Amino acid sequence: MRIETAVMKTQQHKKAALRRKRHVRKKVSGTPDRPRLSVFRSNRNIYAQLIDDTAGATLVAASTQVKAVRGQVPHGGNKKAAEAVGETLAKKALDVGIKCVCFDRGPYKYHGRVKSLADAARKAGLAF
Repeated sequence: MRIETAVMKTQQHKKAALRRKRHVRKKVSGTPDRPRLSVFRSNRNIYAQLIDDTAGATLVAASTQVKAVRGQVPHGGNKKAAEAVGETLAKKALDVGIKCVCFDRGPYKYHGRVKSLADAARKAGLAF
């Protein structure tokens, strides 16, 4: 009985996360001029990418698994790691010529690691 309850709870959590993601994506879309900054976080790592939705292409990507970031932070699942990813992503975007983006928090609250990544990207020169 307890296993079934845990499975149901997991399914409900996934369903709610998908609903939140769809709710955000209804309003946020990336263009070549202003790509979408999409964030994904797991317990161990955080990933961010700039996406052009009209072409369906990733323009720039960064994560805690990139060597440059992995050398800076010992653990990829905390705020310091998120800040490092935000800075790295902003530098790569500015090198490519992208200055303005729209932020897609996905199913996550704008809090903690997601907020740290966004603040670091803003501080490094991205506008959103």
